[in-house]
Amino acid sequence: MLTSVQIRAARSALGWSAEDLGRISGVSRRTVVSMEASEGVPSANASTLEAVRKALEAAGIEFIGTPEDRPGIRISLPPPEK
Repeated sequence: MLTSVQIRAARSALGWSAEDLGRISGVSRRTVVSMEASEGVPSANASTLEAVRKALEAAGIEFIGTPEDRPGIRISLPPPEK
């Protein structure tokens, strides 16, 4: 389960706006903003959270911890071009 802090951190690490995340995940910008403004696990539809998770993971974000125990992110950047 994703937390609002993880979503904000992941989006920030990628340099994405709420509009970018919305467009890439197929979720409205308003929904992204609402999810990030909540405390803990956002009260969004499970399919909405899954769409956001998949979009961020496809961009190189790994979600670590649990909502109750040190939720965070790990960034997997692509190797530098030669």
